[in-house]
Amino acid sequence: MDRQWSFWIDRGGTFTDVIGRTDDGHEVTVKLLSTSLLYQDAAVEAMRRILTVAPGTPFPAHRVGSIKMGTTVATNALLERRGAKTLFVTTKGFADALEIGDQTRPDLFALNLDRPAPLYAGVIEANERLAADGSVVRALDAQQLSTLLANALSQGFEAVAVAFMHADLNPAHEIAAGKLALGLGYRFVALSHEVSPLPRFIPRAETTVADAYLTPTLRAYVERVARATTGTPLFFMTSSGGLVSAKAFRGRDAIVSGPAGGVVGVARTALQNHSTAVLGLDMGGTSTDVCRYAGQLERRDTAKVAGVKIRSPMLDVETVAAGGGSILTFDGFRARSGPQSAGAVPGPAAYGLGGPATVTDANLVLGRLEPAHFPSVFGADGKSPLDAGAARARLAELADAMGLASPEAAAEGFVAIAVEQMAQAVRRISTERGFDPRDHTLVAFGGAAGQVACQTAEALGVTEVLCPRHGSVLSAWGIGQAQVTALRQAGLDLVLNAAGLIHAAALMTELESLAQSDLANQGAEPGDIRHTLGLRYDGADAELPVAFGDLSSLQQAFELAHQRLFGFIEPTRQVIIARVEVESVSLPPPYEEGQTAKPSGWGKLQPPLTSPNSPTPTNTSATPPRKGEGGVVLAMDLTTLDGPALIIRHDTQIALADGWRAISEPDGLIRLTRTAVAQTQSIGLDRPDPVTLELFNRRFMGVAEAMGAALERTAHSVNIKERLDFSCALFDTEGGLVANAPHMPVHLGSMGASVRAVRDRHANLQPGDAFALNNPYAGGTHLPDITVVMPVFMSHNAQPSFYVAARGHHADVGGVQPGSMPPFSKTLEEEGVLLDALPIMRDGQ
Repeated sequence: MDRQWSFWIDRGGTFTDVIGRTDDGHEVTVKLLSTSLLYQDAAVEAMRRILTVAPGTPFPAHRVGSIKMGTTVATNALLERRGAKTLFVTTKGFADALEIGDQTRPDLFALNLDRPAPLYAGVIEANERLAADGSVVRALDAQQLSTLLANALSQGFEAVAVAFMHADLNPAHEIAAGKLALGLGYRFVALSHEVSPLPRFIPRAETTVADAYLTPTLRAYVERVARATTGTPLFFMTSSGGLVSAKAFRGRDAIVSGPAGGVVGVARTALQNHSTAVLGLDMGGTSTDVCRYAGQLERRDTAKVAGVKIRSPMLDVETVAAGGGSILTFDGFRARSGPQSAGAVPGPAAYGLGGPATVTDANLVLGRLEPAHFPSVFGADGKSPLDAGAARARLAELADAMGLASPEAAAEGFVAIAVEQMAQAVRRISTERGFDPRDHTLVAFGGAAGQVACQTAEALGVTEVLCPRHGSVLSAWGIGQAQVTALRQAGLDLVLNAAGLIHAAALMTELESLAQSDLANQGAEPGDIRHTLGLRYDGADAELPVAFGDLSSLQQAFELAHQRLFGFIEPTRQVIIARVEVESVSLPPPYEEGQTAKPSGWGKLQPPLTSPNSPTPTNTSATPPRKGEGGVVLAMDLTTLDGPALIIRHDTQIALADGWRAISEPDGLIRLTRTAVAQTQSIGLDRPDPVTLELFNRRFMGVAEAMGAALERTAHSVNIKERLDFSCALFDTEGGLVANAPHMPVHLGSMGASVRAVRDRHANLQPGDAFALNNPYAGGTHLPDITVVMPVFMSHNAQPSFYVAARGHHADVGGVQPGSMPPFSKTLEEEGVLLDALPIMRDGQ
């Protein structure tokens, strides 16, 4: 009773995970439904249970040193449109700017776009204007704005989002408008130069509106928790991977608050185990989140949630609709896994509520889940164990439809497809960014990751998997390991040269002072300070973060990153300093060894069915054990074990595949190591089976999508980077279309002819060659659509193994008048320049 407690909490949309830790290292975990009629708040209820506080008695704040939380409150408010009634205040003439937006098309094939309603409920145009250099063109009419704000307040508006043109260069008008709104009594005011202090009006204004819309709702929740915990130091996880005090927590910072904890948990797991580069795999019931860590937290600048774009630093997390509840189907040709999920009700067939076959059912049929070690909370009475018979019956139906011999064969194929989906997500945050996943260790966490960890690692060529002791609550544990941070940004837009660096250094000095002050206001002790420049090529949008240094090292680091990410550099093009960033970080918490977390509400585990010292039955299968194969071992009894086997933890089960070895570490981590190459199944080319068709479809599609992502990021043209008027595809040696990303159909119909034209016009193709073509007589659509074709050589083949091609619409190709399609042209030459398989790259140059 005299111990000091710390609480680490991940409040998810369905469940709230809580880890309570005493000052002597003892830990207790509790998992509660986030919403229940039995309590007002899941996080507070879990803490009270751990502290054994009687109902109705005050929260014992003197026994709690700190509370660290991540929450989906802001994300849920966006999804359910439950934010504050928000007023958008902008420069006169720009009332419709956010509805017009940019030229991005979210759905290329939708005839009727169902655009979400804007977050703001009303607009005020302020009579003011700044020039592009921040100088005043028209002074703010404060009296007029005050009258309009007062009228809006009487109509029930609660929050105000102020975004004026060029306010990132001169915030004076925004500051004056903010003071007027606060003076009139508005609940919350967001100013764009504070919320998103970078150039480009549309993303700055969109982020400010979202912040004003979400922050009052978020603060209401924060204040409710603060009152319930009677003044205990309270910190919240931000999307960027740092903690902030409750009073500094804002809507713009909370979009991926929970998943950010998982990324930090992956990072600390890597540090504790001396892994230089890791890939995080967080597999739940509905989806899987993946991330990468190699010495620093990787971030992105924008996110889109429920149709709302937000520009704010956030950890880079990829999500794919593949989880334990993903529904398995067969469409007559290909086997599918997801994206639909069975949810909690009816859930997988094994839940006993008549649900469909899911990945969980497939793992159950394959013996990768043991019902005897699952809580008996299923069935109509909520007291039954997993129903293996129901799972087998559903898989048998699919096996019959697919012409397979057994439910196990169908289950094997469906799990392979789900694994490929997750492997593709991992490739998007590794291979697509120039990193080889084989150089990484896989960190598997979440309730369902253990069943597929070995297979996912094999699909990626990874030879080591770490299963942390906090496997199913790693996000909560990561929140506990996070540091308090203060991050400041500013736009610059100067050429990277000696003069530009002087300006950047002076601006960073100002930002450093502000960040240090922010950190001190949160009661944190300063530790590290990180200085970063956002660099891009002149005319491009793709910004790359580079640690601050001298001119030569910055140029070199930028070119290395650009080459790795996009495959090319432009030595003659100027590099621009787009922004500067300073992050002040508190001293890190000590590495937590602690005791193994004690579960709450999972029931007592049964004795192990085999001992880890028992001989493992002979098994030549390349898959984890089916019924009767291998052993079932409790994690607490594990030392070293060769697969196939099933390792039982209180919160998850780990399927150890054949050719893998599990080793129990002193800190509770289980390390899986590849000891043999798995056997591969031969593929019948005369009649590809449904599983093989789907696997290769996903792999080829992944290549085409990666091409499109790189093209969009590096483009200088609005046609490409916003309107997405381009297509990317793979072709065989005869110019036949193999796979294309979901781009422009009109491009794809004739691209094969363009590929064949390149092949026919250039007999001696070499690696590193590329060609441009827009000839309508050689597969071109019209001259503004320029196609780049590149042969790809596998191993040491003398001839190309296949081709990749990209076609994009260009704004002007030299016609008789400006524009891409001059209406009065009568001959091809009057429409523009003709490129007929023109070589544009030799040997990669």
